Amino acid sequence: MKIAVIGELNVDIIVTGKDVMPAWNREKLVETFDVVMGSSSAITAAALASLGAEVKFVSIVGDDDFGRLCIRELGRLGVDTSGVLVDPALKTGVTLSLSTPQDRGLLTFPGTIPLLNPSQVPDSLLGKVEHVHFGSYFLQDGMRPHWAELFRKARALGASTSFDTGWDVSGTWERGGIDRLLPETDLFLPSEEEFLQLYPAESLDAAWRLLPEGTNAVAVKRGGSGASLYRPEEPVRSVPAFAVEVADTTGAGDNFNAGAIFAYRRGLRGEELLRFACACGAIAVQGVGGTGQLATVAEAERLIREGEARG
Repeated sequence: MKIAVIGELNVDIIVTGKDVMPAWNREKLVETFDVVMGSSSAITAAALASLGAEVKFVSIVGDDDFGRLCIRELGRLGVDTSGVLVDPALKTGVTLSLSTPQDRGLLTFPGTIPLLNPSQVPDSLLGKVEHVHFGSYFLQDGMRPHWAELFRKARALGASTSFDTGWDVSGTWERGGIDRLLPETDLFLPSEEEFLQLYPAESLDAAWRLLPEGTNAVAVKRGGSGASLYRPEEPVRSVPAFAVEVADTTGAGDNFNAGAIFAYRRGLRGEELLRFACACGAIAVQGVGGTGQLATVAEAERLIREGEARG
């Protein structure tokens, strides 16, 4: 399974504890502090490699310690980084993650995150892979106007496609570009909150009707409530989350993305696809950082069997 992941690359500085919210003019102690490779796209790439896919990553970083850490970590995790451009004039992006067992808050210095552009994505790459994915639609300013054309080319060459929006830090949630991109996308992977920001409605059931004509599959991540899958002209499928002990939710959705993509390429659909994706996300939250504990196929399938036995 050959996959290209095209996206942002940054480090995550993760502060973990039960109370991580800063208070002005006060000092607090936290439980852990880690500096790890971050970014939605990179975590998904690493998780896909852990599942056994051959993954090539395309991105841009600065010629600094954080950029070198990202490239080194991707390589250690089995991802081909020959498509990562190193620019000495730039600074690599950084995200500060304030993480509790329940949720997290993020502060990001963009650095190189929005600077990838189509000139750094060779057309020859699209003809060598079976699937193309990217994360952080709203952060990748340089690529945002070009995704639909890139996906169109990839699909014409026989590859399937997927993407994740990430959070829109501007708060505008302009969906025109996404509406144009969805007909070229085989698997759309937003969180429930992101999806309802884009397609405002009182519930997912009402929001499905707002999707543009030509939409294919939409797998919505619902945190502790599991996940739901929409396909036109089919009943909506939903599965519950797996009950696991949570260490850190960083990267849970990106690991879900990897599981959904891998399952899709293996021919799984409906609830089978969702269960495999949820299992990958559940395994990930038991470690710190998006790549602290990555699923293998055997581990995901074992968790699914255990869940079925209990259920």
